[in-house]
Amino acid sequence: MAKTGSIPVTGLKRAVIFLGPPGAGKGTQAQEVARLYDVPHLSTGDMFRDHVGRGTPLGLKAKPIMERGELVPDEIVLGMVEERISRPDCKDGFVFDGFPRTLPQAEKLDQILGGLDFGRPVVLHFVVDSDQLVRRLTGRRTCKVGGEIYNVYVRPPKVPGRCDNDGGELMQRPDDREEVIHERLVAYERQTKPLVDYYHRQAVLQDVDGSADPEAVTQSVLRILTRAV
Repeated sequence: MAKTGSIPVTGLKRAVIFLGPPGAGKGTQAQEVARLYDVPHLSTGDMFRDHVGRGTPLGLKAKPIMERGELVPDEIVLGMVEERISRPDCKDGFVFDGFPRTLPQAEKLDQILGGLDFGRPVVLHFVVDSDQLVRRLTGRRTCKVGGEIYNVYVRPPKVPGRCDNDGGELMQRPDDREEVIHERLVAYERQTKPLVDYYHRQAVLQDVDGSADPEAVTQSVLRILTRAV
C-alpha cells in the first residue's frame, strides 16, 4: 500500500476516465494517479504510435489516415483500446487521459470494459473557470527533449526557456496561443457535454475542482478513488 499525504493508495482494479477541458490539468493528474497506483496511463496518441511503429493490422489501417491529417475512425480507435487494455499490465486497472471523446466511443467502451470484467468506470470531470484555463494554456511551455510541462505564470522553470531536468528548450504549442484557445474551449464544450450527461446518468461521474493547486487536486482525486474502488 502506497501513501500520499494522509490518504493511503490501495489497489485500483478499475478503469478511471479523466474528462476536462484543455488546460484543466487532467494529463498531470492522470500521470500522478497512474504512478501512485502503479497502473498504466493510457492515451490514444500513444496507442496510434505503438501500432503504427509495430506495423500491426490496426496500425497499417491507421497510418495513411493519420498521414492525411484525418480523424481515425472509431472502429480502429476502439480496436486499439480493446487490445491495449487486454494486456497483462492493465489487469489491476488503468487511467484514460483524453478518451473517450464522443458519446459513441463511451458507449462502446462500456461494452469493452464489461466484456473484460472491469465493470463500470470511475469518471472524474475536472471543472475550471474559463479565464483560468486561458491563463494556464497561454502560459504553458513543454520541454522539447523530455516533454516536461511548465507554466510561465504558476510553475516557471528556474532558467527562463530551459527545462530544469535536462536543459531542453521550452516551446509553446501552436494551439496554446490565445487566438486558438477560445475556439478549442467552445469545441470541447460542444463535444463533451453529451459525455458528461451520459456518465452523470450512470452515477459514475464526479466533479473535481481543478482550479486548486496540483497537489490539492491530487488529494481530491485520491479521496474520490478511495471511496469508489
